[in-house]
Parts: sequence; C-alpha cells; structure tokens
Amino acid sequence: MTGTTLVRVSTVEAVSAPPDVPSGAPALRERLERFLRHPVALQMAPGVVFLLVRELGLFVLQLMANRWHKNVTTALTSWDGQWFLGIAEGGYGGVPRNLVDAFGRRSAETPLAFFPGYPALVRWVDGLPGVELRGAAFTVSLVSGLFCAYGLFRLGSKIREGSPRAGLVLVALFAASPMAVVLSMTYSEATFCALAAWALVGVVERKWVLAGLCTAAAGLVRPTAAALLLAVGLAALVSVLTRKDGWKPWVGGLLAPLGLLGYLGYVAARTGQLDGWFAVQQRGWDSRFDGGAATWKFALANLGEPRSVLELTTVWILLIAVALVVLGFRRRLEWPLLVYGIGVLLMDLDSNGLMNSKARLLLPAFTLLVPAALAIAKRRTSTAVALLSGLAVFSAWFGAYAITAWQYAI
Repeated sequence: MTGTTLVRVSTVEAVSAPPDVPSGAPALRERLERFLRHPVALQMAPGVVFLLVRELGLFVLQLMANRWHKNVTTALTSWDGQWFLGIAEGGYGGVPRNLVDAFGRRSAETPLAFFPGYPALVRWVDGLPGVELRGAAFTVSLVSGLFCAYGLFRLGSKIREGSPRAGLVLVALFAASPMAVVLSMTYSEATFCALAAWALVGVVERKWVLAGLCTAAAGLVRPTAAALLLAVGLAALVSVLTRKDGWKPWVGGLLAPLGLLGYLGYVAARTGQLDGWFAVQQRGWDSRFDGGAATWKFALANLGEPRSVLELTTVWILLIAVALVVLGFRRRLEWPLLVYGIGVLLMDLDSNGLMNSKARLLLPAFTLLVPAALAIAKRRTSTAVALLSGLAVFSAWFGAYAITAWQYAI
C-alpha cells in the first residue's frame, strides 16, 4: 500500500512539472547565480560578456570579408576611420590629401568636422614603444569598449529595479547592438560611449564631479555630447534647486559644457564663423538639422520599395528605437537616462546627413536598452541566454555586412 502511494505521488509530481523545464535547470541557475555573486567573477563578468559578443562579431566579419575578398583590417579602418587615423598621425594640418568630403572636395577646414578626443588618445598610445598607429587605434577602441561595459554594468545595477544580472544583460545588449561593429573599428563611438556611461553613472549615484568631468571629456569626442550635456546639466540644475549634495552639482554642472563648447569655439575661431563646425558639416557632407524631413522621406521610401537590406534594416532599427522610448516611459526609467536617450535619438532623426549612418549614430543611445535589460534579466537564464545569443548573431551579421558587402559609408 505504501509503495503504491509513493508511485502515485511520483506520477503526479512528474505530470505537474512544466514539460519545458529540464530537471537540472533550477540547480544550474542557482549555481550560476552563486558563481556570479563571487567578487572575482562579478568583477570579470562585464568584460568577459563584452569581449565574447565582440569576438563573435569579428569572427563573422572574417567570414564575410573572405566571401567578399576584402581585408579585415582595411574594413575596420575604412571611411571615418581613415580620417581619425590621419588626424592622429599628422594633426588637423597633416591629414593625407587623398581624404576628401562627401563631394570629393577638400579644404583646410574639412578635417575640423572630426572631433579631436579620439585621435588624441590614439596619438598618445602610438607614442608608446613598439606601438604602430593602427594598433594604437584598435587598442583605444577596445579599452574604451571595456570601460563602457563596466559603466553599463554599474548603471544597470544601480538604477531603480536594477541588479548585477540586469547590468550584465545591458552590457550584452549594447555589445550586440545592430551597428556594434564600430566598437571594434577606428571610430570614436566606443570612447564616447564609455565617457557617456560613466557620466550617467555619476548622475544616478549623485557623483557630480565624475558626471561633469566625463561629460566635458565626451564633448571633445563626438557632437552627440550635446544630448549628454542636456541630461547631466538638467540633473545638476535640479539638484541645485532642491539644495541637495551641496557644492558638488555646481561644480559638475559648470564642468560639463567645457569640452563641447571649447571645441565648437575653436572651430569658430579657425573658420571665422560663429557656427563654424556646423558650416563645415553642411559644406562637406550636406549634414544639417531639418526637423526629420529627410529621415521621414527615407523611411517611407524604403518601407514602400526597399532598395537594400541595410537601408530597410536601418528603418526598422529607428522604429524599434522609438518603441523603446515608449517602453522607457512605461517602465518609469530615471528621467536623466530618458532625456539622454531621447536626445541622441532626436539628433539622429532630425539630421539629413547620410541615411546609411543612422543605425551607427544611434549606438550611443544605450539608455533606451535599459527597460529591455530589466525585462530580460527577470526571465529564466536559458531564455535570456538564447535571446541574447540570437541578437549577438544578428549584430555580427549586420555589422559584417555593413562594412564588407555594403559599398558605401556607414
């Protein structure tokens, strides 16, 4: 009788257990979480996750480069990468003459379209014994990407409803962004994103001097610093008005605009125009703000009659970014993070510059990924890993396609 009862109980338990959950799954998840709670593992995890995703991207890039008979190093230093290398090697006055703007022209002012922060770092690393220029540029991008990963991990851990698990998911989502390939190129995105991430960490943790210094440095790297300056400046102003944190938000708020205003002022002096940098952009690349008219026309044209995989995918990426803004409001994401993400998105949408660059220019809007990271972090480990792996594969393919099969600038 007892044996029959035991058989019946076992049968009921077996039937009631979810069929899609392996019996060892809870134990595996528990062991994984216990491992991640170890101080050493937790310190290494953001860097390991970032490197694994980016190494997958480089592996797929090698396959695509072989398919299209292209050199990987050449692909990773193409387009704007050549400008940054030229400025790093010879300064603004010593850029190779073969580098021209979108119209095939070149003047003494043309190189001023590119901000000096990233090439300056490359030049310093290039000055080390045994380091050559391209190796220095790749090193700066790699180290910047790792710094960004740790900043995002910290951000994902400290925000409302955040956790170390959410921080790791945020790192993976960023490294698997559609155009994350530029994080491995001689482009300035990795350096800017690292500074932006730590500036926002400073805001969330109320470390205003850190926020101000990182925002000032970011202003020397990319014009996208305008969105960061808006978010950090408003947060510092609110802290001052509510009389929190004493003198620190004053210092952070005063430091924040120095980099961006400093470089724009330098270009204004060089060109003799108050809006000198914007004029250089418009003359050389026909890039200006038009309220989103060009982007709207581009989106409608490609949704109605797609001209290429890259352009159609770019439109969908922009639509997903808009949806992520809505999700951010619904999840009540911290308002400085929303202000920054929306600022980056609006700068991208409102510009009539190269439509092919829209996905790349959206990369710094990583705060829009935070609600998705929080949601994924609450899923089963196997579900989260499967989803993130799929995104990483897509990112690897799309990035490789963009700089090998695609013939135009990104």
